[in-house]
Amino acid sequence: MKTLITGCSGFVGLALAELLLAKGEDVVGFDISPIPPAALAIFAALPGRFSEEQGDVRNATALRRVMSESRPQRVVTLAAITADARRERLTPQAIFDVNVGGVLAAIGTAADCGVSRLLHISSGSVYGATGREPAMLDEANSPLAPEGLYGMSKRAAEEAALRLASLCGLALAIGRLGTCFGPWEADSGLRDTLSAPLQLLEAARRGGTAVLPGDSQRDWLYVRDAAQAIACLLEHEHWNFPIYNLAAGFEWRLGQWCERLEARHPGFRWRLAAPGEAASIDMYADYDRASMNIQRLRDDTGFVPRFDLAAADHDFHHWLACTAGIEQKVQQ
Repeated sequence: MKTLITGCSGFVGLALAELLLAKGEDVVGFDISPIPPAALAIFAALPGRFSEEQGDVRNATALRRVMSESRPQRVVTLAAITADARRERLTPQAIFDVNVGGVLAAIGTAADCGVSRLLHISSGSVYGATGREPAMLDEANSPLAPEGLYGMSKRAAEEAALRLASLCGLALAIGRLGTCFGPWEADSGLRDTLSAPLQLLEAARRGGTAVLPGDSQRDWLYVRDAAQAIACLLEHEHWNFPIYNLAAGFEWRLGQWCERLEARHPGFRWRLAAPGEAASIDMYADYDRASMNIQRLRDDTGFVPRFDLAAADHDFHHWLACTAGIEQKVQQ
């Protein structure tokens, strides 16, 4: 089985490629940015075969060339600009060009090239203001009320993708990702909203004190579980629904993450911001979004998250140590 992943150089794309390659499958990574050398080294040691194609997801001609040559059976669209308020002001059109136009280019090309199914990865940001309420976010009943251009573009992409796939006769499902963190997450130039767990990890490795705006409690999704959820949907023979939430299914507090970081990094301290004090960790919102209901995903695919807080902490630090060694070898 061969899968083409757009946005493969992003951290979710890298995690998904690694998982599929470990299963012995072939992966074609399509991205405007190159795959990190350490990732290429890891991929080369896995049983599947990886091929890298650099190109802009908005370029249908480039996509057509890659798909016609590689002939993937499946396509996963992950390419996106995850924009903060500054990028919204400066380049609003680019956000929609990539997040909507890139998806439509992939769908049209996939249909023309005989791809059997396409999984479009969206975001829980489409729920927007609805997440301010305590009720779990449900695919069927929770209103979509995105608050920023990123979420608005993701909502538009969902609606446009479903329409175009229907017109093209292409089997398509949408997966709405929760708030991810974990291996390969980095400032790629297209991801402005680095996760709070990563910000804290970087602060812990530097030493010093991190100041949180609050002890945020959310259904933080470890990226290996995100990749597994995507893989479960890819492998599911028949999608009973057009849209699935891809989330952790449980919550934990950032303070719990900080306590674990303190134990691993003796020079690190953390505290909550005093009234009127500026925080050093950016949460990008003044509220904790309600958790996403994953019962639909569980029922259809049997997906079970493997990484609770303790497992994520262990795996992430093990990955950091291993990757540091690989990067050192690659640089020699």
